[in-house]
Amino acid sequence: MPRYEYKVVPAPTKGLKAKGLKTPEARFSNALQALMNTLGGDGWEYQRAETLPSVERSGLTSSTTEWRHVLVFRRALETQTETFTPELLPAPVAVEMPKEPASETPEKAEVSEAEKPAKDSPEKAEDEALDAPEEQPAKPVDNPVDNGVEDTDDVAGIGSPLEVLAKARNKPKSDN
Repeated sequence: MPRYEYKVVPAPTKGLKAKGLKTPEARFSNALQALMNTLGGDGWEYQRAETLPSVERSGLTSSTTEWRHVLVFRRALETQTETFTPELLPAPVAVEMPKEPASETPEKAEVSEAEKPAKDSPEKAEDEALDAPEEQPAKPVDNPVDNGVEDTDDVAGIGSPLEVLAKARNKPKSDN
């Protein structure tokens, strides 16, 4: 569907003098013809003439309605698809990633027998259940050294650039 842009210009109110034109009607027609030919040369197509009200101030407190005569022109609007010319982008440059270092995740320490809870008697289990506080959802803790990178130890296969960034941000600041 073609799209159009419109141009509205005031209709001539006074005729143009030209050689051989003596009557006011002929001069007015000449002014109208000159206006239409000028806009037509720029690609504008004449659509219609309109008479529209225009409210204007008269004096300090009052307003009057003036009737304005305008001419409406249109021309086809170039769409973005018509003016779009695709451009071939250059091929991406291969970047060599550093080799992934050996697993840096700490291994879980074995729990000794002394540290394991003894659950021999049901009475002790009931006492421990009564003494233990109810589990509450973890509350967010304001950490003044938050670097915006979450703990990445439990994430398998994280990219090495993120690990380098996290290490760089977690370095302690030295007092100089």
